[in-house]
Amino acid sequence: MSSVAVLTPESFAEHRSGLKEQEITGYVPEDEAYIPTYLEAFPPLPEKGTPGEKAGELAGAWGSKIRPIKASVITQVFHVPLEERRYKDNSQFGEGEEAKVCLDIMQRTGAHIELSLAKDQGLSIMVTGKLDSVMKARKEIVARLQTQASATVAIPKEHHRFVIGKNGEKLQELELKTATKIAIPRPDDPSASIRITGTKEGIEKARHEILLISAEQDKRAVERLSLEKAFHPFIAGAHNRLVQELSQETGARISIPPPSLPKDEIVITGEKEAVALALSRIRAIYDDKKRKTTTISVEVKKSQHKYIIGPKGNTLQEILEATGVSVEMPPLDSGSETIILRGEPDKLGPALTQVYAKAKSVMVVEVTAPAWLHRFIIGKKGQNIGRITQQLPRVHIEFTDGEERISLEGPTEEVEQAQAQIQDIIKDLLVRMDYTEIIIDQRFHRHLIGKNGANINRIKEQYKVSVRIPQDAERSGLVRIEGDPKGVQLARRELIEMVQRMENERTKDLIVEQKYHRTIIGQKGEKIKEVRDKFPEVIINFPDPAQKSDIVQLRGPKNEVEKCAKFLQKIIADLIENSFSLSVPIFKQFHKNIIGKGGTNIKKIREETNTKIDLPTENSNSEMIVITGKKSNCDAARDRILAIQREMANIKETEVAIPAKLHNSLIGSKGCLVRSIMEDCGGVHIHFPSEGSGSDKVTIRGPAGEVEKAKRQLLQLAEEKQVNNFTVELQAKPEYHKFLIGRGGANIRRVRDRTGARIIFPSPDDSEQELITIVGREEAVRLAQKELETLVKNLDDVVEDSMVVEVRHHRYFVCRRGQVLRELAEEYGGVAVSFPRTGAQSQRVTLKGAKDCVEAAKRRIQEIIEDLESQVTLEVAIPQRYHRAVMGPKGCRIQHITREHEVQVKFPERDDSNTGQDAPPQENGEASPDTEYVPRKCDIITISGRAEKCELAKAALLALVPITEDVDVSYELHRYIIGQKGSGIRKMMEEYEVNIWVPQPEQQWDVIRVTGQVANVERAKLGLLERVKELQAEQEDRALRSFKVTMSVDPKFHPKIIGRKGAVISQIRKDHDVNIQFPDKGDEHQDLIVISGYEQNVEEARQAIQQLVAELQEMVSQDVHLDPRTHARIIGARGKAIRKLMEEFKVDIRFPQPGSDEPDKVTVMGLPETVDNAIDHLLNLEEEYMLSVTETETMAAYMKPPSRYGGGGAAGGGVDDSSGGPAKGFVVRDAPWNAPGNKAPDMSSAEDFPTFGTGVAPKQASAWGPKKF
Repeated sequence: MSSVAVLTPESFAEHRSGLKEQEITGYVPEDEAYIPTYLEAFPPLPEKGTPGEKAGELAGAWGSKIRPIKASVITQVFHVPLEERRYKDNSQFGEGEEAKVCLDIMQRTGAHIELSLAKDQGLSIMVTGKLDSVMKARKEIVARLQTQASATVAIPKEHHRFVIGKNGEKLQELELKTATKIAIPRPDDPSASIRITGTKEGIEKARHEILLISAEQDKRAVERLSLEKAFHPFIAGAHNRLVQELSQETGARISIPPPSLPKDEIVITGEKEAVALALSRIRAIYDDKKRKTTTISVEVKKSQHKYIIGPKGNTLQEILEATGVSVEMPPLDSGSETIILRGEPDKLGPALTQVYAKAKSVMVVEVTAPAWLHRFIIGKKGQNIGRITQQLPRVHIEFTDGEERISLEGPTEEVEQAQAQIQDIIKDLLVRMDYTEIIIDQRFHRHLIGKNGANINRIKEQYKVSVRIPQDAERSGLVRIEGDPKGVQLARRELIEMVQRMENERTKDLIVEQKYHRTIIGQKGEKIKEVRDKFPEVIINFPDPAQKSDIVQLRGPKNEVEKCAKFLQKIIADLIENSFSLSVPIFKQFHKNIIGKGGTNIKKIREETNTKIDLPTENSNSEMIVITGKKSNCDAARDRILAIQREMANIKETEVAIPAKLHNSLIGSKGCLVRSIMEDCGGVHIHFPSEGSGSDKVTIRGPAGEVEKAKRQLLQLAEEKQVNNFTVELQAKPEYHKFLIGRGGANIRRVRDRTGARIIFPSPDDSEQELITIVGREEAVRLAQKELETLVKNLDDVVEDSMVVEVRHHRYFVCRRGQVLRELAEEYGGVAVSFPRTGAQSQRVTLKGAKDCVEAAKRRIQEIIEDLESQVTLEVAIPQRYHRAVMGPKGCRIQHITREHEVQVKFPERDDSNTGQDAPPQENGEASPDTEYVPRKCDIITISGRAEKCELAKAALLALVPITEDVDVSYELHRYIIGQKGSGIRKMMEEYEVNIWVPQPEQQWDVIRVTGQVANVERAKLGLLERVKELQAEQEDRALRSFKVTMSVDPKFHPKIIGRKGAVISQIRKDHDVNIQFPDKGDEHQDLIVISGYEQNVEEARQAIQQLVAELQEMVSQDVHLDPRTHARIIGARGKAIRKLMEEFKVDIRFPQPGSDEPDKVTVMGLPETVDNAIDHLLNLEEEYMLSVTETETMAAYMKPPSRYGGGGAAGGGVDDSSGGPAKGFVVRDAPWNAPGNKAPDMSSAEDFPTFGTGVAPKQASAWGPKKF
């Protein structure tokens, strides 16, 4: 039985008080001369059973008053018979379902469970733990390991609540106590039967308890009769027949406790007469048996008791029925072998004969066989033993793990046959089988097994052996190999070789964030394959993605693992550094300029900044360009992209100071307010500082005019927010929004102008599409709210109207899948316009929707009809070769013309058959004067619409026809205009949207040709001439900057002129805007310095260097000797103090290197007066610091702890030794080492005073007595 003692605060207090009393009684007056004995100073711990009075006294010193503490841990043992076991697969005991179930129960309840298998294949279960845990575990074990029976017990419905108890506590207690499941019908269920599920024994106990509860609550007569438990079987009769007959005869309910329940009380309930009759009958039976029966006791081996009891106690009932004798068996968990037979004297003999017959009906034999052979005797999947048990089914064969014996149990003849067969198997196996055991460190086991058992399975198949590697939980290194003798040796040799190889290996774990794993592995493992090829001896294991682990494991030879780890760490560092990301808002129309022709611009930025740049797709509404890479590179790429945007448009950036507390209110709910300003001002970008930064600056970027407009609106809104911040929200269907806004915002602008309130409609991305926000002063907001509510109310009044539209115009409205009708519905509050079916010949068109919307839609349809009726068609002749240029990229120019002038433009089919053959040469879009231009069919462009608008569209089309003009540019400047790899000319072409032709270098023409639209060509000419002026100015400036001067300076002054990290020479270059070149090491003239730049600047720089040289020539160098202990203080942390001193005195101070021959020599260099001042200051510092150093050393000498063995101090034994002699330390009398032949322990000895954690070889017994471990 296991138990744990718990020391409570009360018992500890008693223990302390006991010690105090003991101290008071043994009080000795404090005396300096008094020396305690060894036993007084070190009382021994009490030992149980120590003889003698003295030992008792010593034990008392340790607190004889400690009360015995009740154990908090209990142990229960119970038995599950074979026929009631749920899992009967004996071949895998300890590894099958029973073990898994027990493990699960232990984890859930916290109790400890041990299973053992009895000879009758029954389960003995020992449960240890706290009472509550044990009861819960027992209940679960019975429910999950024992087959469940069920029974019902009927008690009056009104008694059910007493079985349940308060809050169900009584029922829970009963279920735990009996290890059963008790189902009580619901109050609305008419049934009075209670169902009990569990083991037979548990059901009996539960039934008995329920009947007791019912009897207690029964208002009828209840009698409790206490009779000796031994006579209960005579009252119950064989198979409970007698008590059932008695109940039927008397009509009383008789409850006899089951044999497993140690209770003497028999409860009788029912009518008073029936109870009295039953009581008298039971007393008569008891008195009769008490008078007539006697007992005999016999000893029978414990292992044979189960054969006497029989399955479910049937054998005992059979003996009682046949002989009238009760057989009393000791409990299964007791060690007693005594069986008591109780009955009439003449019947005891036959009963005893039956008992012995049942006990000896089975024979038990043991066969000796090496434990390692057991599984071969059993055979694969139990084949060998299966053959024996099939032939001899009544023989039970039991193998005991770890023991060299096999138990056979069953009828004598069959056991003998089974014994002979097993012995034959053992002899055969001993001849052809062998085994060996090797110790292998547990950390290598999983590598020996290999992935999915690959290594160990190969060895097993190759050498025809069985290899047993212990589980991790066993914490054992013993590996066992069994099989053919030759194969065993070969397998042993291979395993040892594998272990030796692994001992030279090393395993290292790298912490790598899981998000980088896929990048390191690469697509289809390409990148990690390169790493593995580079380090073929290293195994790299990445964790499974589902594990969410950051550990990457490397295994292999130590040096290779280290190299591989460094290589991977470098890859990871690069990944982390290159994973910085930022977003840049760029106006959508400039994305194509950032990409460049054929992606040249974006490719160049990516290559030069080494970043990844992602642009949104063409059909996306996003303007954000995402840049990924190193932070510095991302910043550089962002600057270059913003520079392109600034060059391509008149982009202005301005900052507005707005108090940070107003930022959130200006942004509005989900950014609605600031978004409305951005949309109203041509899509400018407004950037607020991050929350918590404390900055008041708001950045606005966009076209110059729009930026100013946005700035005014933002400041006005901020002022409104600061003065009167009143907001109202209004609900309106999304289809009404366009109508409320009106064409070009006309309607909503009228409301704004009348009321002065700001009205904000939701954007397509907002979740609340019906919400309209009104912001401003309260009276203005209320007025605007009233107007909008009136409009919305009118829109909610749905009407149906009709109008007449001629059939010939119907096609215009319904073509292109009803595009015009969809636009009408969107613009006029979702109004539904229905045209008659094709072929109906009806002119009636129906409109349904809000009244105002219907009226507005009718007006708009009438306008469209007027346009259609006044429509004309014009033809414009433009040579086919210019059509592509006129259309523009993806037809954008034509789309602009059709939208702006409300016309339709149709281009002819392309004629590629004779392009350029009969077309006369043209220039600047006009016919040659010599030949008359005759337009072809493929040159005619058709324009349809109102007459005046068609004329405007025609003019716009002709303006798009490209022209070519020549610009005079000197041949020498051509290469500068073209730029590096054509970047200059490409930039101009993209900026001005023209084509620029530069003649070949060998032609040496002073002309550059520009082709494009008239306006663009003019802009390009001006830009080209401006660039020519810049280049000419640069040429002149380059000539002026090429002035050079050479001066001679002694090389010893060069380092001083250059300065620390080039600081001095860089300052001269910066101050005078010159380039200064010093001679290289191998140059012939080491004293020459070359200065180039503007003539005046060069002269000033030369004078500055000469002045510096003159100062350096006046400098002197002096040595001063300073105590080396003060050097660190003078230099200061990271040289801070010495740098400050050198700057203050304008000198250079050099300290000696470590290990120098003169460690105290310090060199000071500078002008004579500054050197003297610096040296004086250094000497003063040395004197000041030396005082501190001396004081520290003196204190250190006093504070130094005394020698461990040299005494010192006044701590020894509490005696103040003022004489200054060595202290005696702590002295005791009658110590063990003072006895003859012993010596004091050596405190420097690791054996007498071992360090914790280090083992010491035992030596001969010392004066301290025998060592206890």
